[in-house]
Amino acid sequence: MSIVALERSGVLRHREFRLLAGGSAVSSFGNAITPVALAFAVLDLGGSAAELGLVEAAFSAAEVLTTLLGGVLGDRVSRRLMMQGSSMGSASIQAVLALTLVLHHASIGGLTALGMIAGVLSALSGPASKAVTRMTVPEADLAGAVATRALLQQLAMTIGYAVGGILVAAVDAGWAIMIDAATFGVAAVCFSRLRIPDLAAGPRGTVVAELGEGAREVLRHAWLWLLIGQALLYHFFFGGAQNVLGPIVVGEGMGRAAWGAALAWLMVGFVVGGLICLRWRPRRSLFIGTMLLATTALFPLAMALAPTPPLVWAGAFLHGVGLSIFSVFWDLAIQQNVADDKLSRVYAFDLVGSFVARPLGLALTGPVAEAVGFERWLVVVAAVIGGSSLLTLLSGDVRRLELRR
Repeated sequence: MSIVALERSGVLRHREFRLLAGGSAVSSFGNAITPVALAFAVLDLGGSAAELGLVEAAFSAAEVLTTLLGGVLGDRVSRRLMMQGSSMGSASIQAVLALTLVLHHASIGGLTALGMIAGVLSALSGPASKAVTRMTVPEADLAGAVATRALLQQLAMTIGYAVGGILVAAVDAGWAIMIDAATFGVAAVCFSRLRIPDLAAGPRGTVVAELGEGAREVLRHAWLWLLIGQALLYHFFFGGAQNVLGPIVVGEGMGRAAWGAALAWLMVGFVVGGLICLRWRPRRSLFIGTMLLATTALFPLAMALAPTPPLVWAGAFLHGVGLSIFSVFWDLAIQQNVADDKLSRVYAFDLVGSFVARPLGLALTGPVAEAVGFERWLVVVAAVIGGSSLLTLLSGDVRRLELRR
């Protein structure tokens, strides 16, 4: 991929979109470094796998609990200020976390507490950040903007994962996390320069009342709540398949290098899917995207049944392509069909509904898979995530929703 290819999408000519996409991409780069560094930081402090899981769960739980509030605020106050303030706060927290490691004053309890604060700050601006895309480009360029932003963030994360591993090996986890703090600072500068209109002021109710209004907007669109439900199943089942069973079934059965390569092919699939979306925008994009979402079943199925690593890698690649294309078309469907004054709250329900069950899935995967057999459970995971995708196609709303060009 080249800059020329992105220029042809037409959206990088818009100053506000360049600032938004640039800030989001550099932040995604840093966010990919921190999980790698944090995992080794906990282990270097003598932490167990359970304690590492606790630190990660604290971050996830804080995000889930705060996202709905972030959705309400994103429809009430300046989205630019939400994004700028969140980035500045995250830069400060990550810098403190990095310093505790560099100066050897870190503890697992302290990392957990700082992780929760970081999760809160991230969640507060998440819905507003997603809602702001269509404020930076004309309606005719919205599809290109959604696809380009997703591609740039995916590329940044792919590079960030690789850089994170190199930094932890070459220097120290604390210095790696310090780079994440710097990326948040760069993102804050980008967002501070955005010139986008503030939302029109109007009568406001309580937080609960406004959440209720957002929930009613979700329930008003059958395609919206159906696919949020599908995402809940996907993350509940696949999170454990990837993070718990993959390293055991593939990493121990075929070699750790084979599992590392599988994750690399998954990321390549994400990037290829993003490149496809730069040009391909079918009229019934949500229908096509949901059909391709069913290909995510091929990765856990290959983990369970494939006799050689290349078949696992192929399953990982196709999983990434299908999920990437669906994600772009899904985001575009929300952008085009939800009123601007409710958009942040709808994104909040999307994020919470998608990820709320993931921690439980991670906790249950090990015991359940041990009881029924690892390979057998991976087949179940494939059947659920693939079958639930296809079942949503029974809805006429999913099949008939059309892209506005």
